[in-house]
Amino acid sequence: MKTVAFHTLGCKVNTYETEAMQQLMESAGYKCVEFTKRADVYIINTCSVTNIADRKSRQMLHRARKMNEDAIVVAAGCYVESAKDKIDEDLSIDIIVGNNNKNDIVNIINEYLQDKIKNKFIIDINKETEYEEFNISKINDHTRAFIKVQDGCNQFCSYCIIPFTRGRVRSRKMENIIDEVKNLSASGYKEIVLTGIHLSSYGVDFLDESYNKRMEKLTQTEESDEEFVTKNELLCLIENIANIEGIERVRIGSLEPRIIQENFIKSLSKIDKFCPHFHLSLQSGCDKTLKSMNRKYTADEFYEGVKLIRKYFDSPAITTDIIVGFPGETKKDFEESRAFVEKVKFYETHIFPYSIREGTKAANMPQVDGNEKVQRANILNEINLKNQKEFRASRIGKEDELLCEEIFIKDGIEYFTGYTKEYVKVAVLNSDLKTNDVVSGRIVDFLTDDILLLEKS
Repeated sequence: MKTVAFHTLGCKVNTYETEAMQQLMESAGYKCVEFTKRADVYIINTCSVTNIADRKSRQMLHRARKMNEDAIVVAAGCYVESAKDKIDEDLSIDIIVGNNNKNDIVNIINEYLQDKIKNKFIIDINKETEYEEFNISKINDHTRAFIKVQDGCNQFCSYCIIPFTRGRVRSRKMENIIDEVKNLSASGYKEIVLTGIHLSSYGVDFLDESYNKRMEKLTQTEESDEEFVTKNELLCLIENIANIEGIERVRIGSLEPRIIQENFIKSLSKIDKFCPHFHLSLQSGCDKTLKSMNRKYTADEFYEGVKLIRKYFDSPAITTDIIVGFPGETKKDFEESRAFVEKVKFYETHIFPYSIREGTKAANMPQVDGNEKVQRANILNEINLKNQKEFRASRIGKEDELLCEEIFIKDGIEYFTGYTKEYVKVAVLNSDLKTNDVVSGRIVDFLTDDILLLEKS
């Protein structure tokens, strides 16, 4: 039996696609082995979000070749798209597979086996209008299933290469998503996490052109809120998944801040299975920097969205991403961003010192000193640690629940740990519990600095 090994770099979308390719290869008779083992085929699902990601992708491709000189080495995904003009020169690679071709991986490998000539399967991703359909029946994570529902991005932030490697927005048909979730529910999965390259754009390509133009000018007025909800495909998708028997939680990935409008949030608050964990990518709390990034909102507009979420949800978890040291960011600009982060009081802030991504507008802008970027990141990290502790402490005394995931032993006592709907890590004394059990109770204290203790009802 031939063997295949996978390695995934980058985002949850890549992880989903790797799971799908793995199941396709297994169905074709291949045995999947760990990437560190000798295999007949190595498939590296690459990332290109930064220059560092490009380098890691190349390193993993070269590592695969060293593990077995006679193996078939496949480079797939975003690095392939960003480096398509020069990747042919890499002698470590036998097959090059761009985005929107991964579902044909078995045929692609079979074709190579017939002629042993280096093949390149890349379409013009920027002209692609069809969603690449996958279907998975199992996930390596035994409790939550990440489901890809959308691909591509139309935003063109000045620091981001993704619109060029993933193409324009393409949405998966709702009936296909529902069928997949039903199958996963039948297999025992209780939590579904919706993910995509630009999740907030789900369904935009289903709508008529005139509506798309109106969407671009959407403002937070009562009238536009009504229009948004009646047309919003993402909200409809969440509602439909929540109605599937066996599904107890629906979680969403990163959202575009502009989608946070009153009727959208109000409608979400009425879905009992919806997890009030909102990841809103801020990137900067300084309006000047936001404009330079080509982010299409102001800090005040972002904050209005945060207030709406807190109006309709009791103690929701709001998390974010921040880039420090973006080209042209002065100390004054950073201070404005820092003050905004303190004002919002995010549960968690993912902090990224700006990293040059060749092929983007920001790469040609005046750069900030590396040491200054590190100092700014450290300042925000201190705020992040403080906010995390305060948010966890605010949960003490509340009724809550966790989805059991894994055993944790402290001072000789065995606990089951998992996450609340707000994605706060919690532990409960293990009393014949098992993975995937949902346990309700009251949060009584800290078990460790980052794990809360739940007392079972």
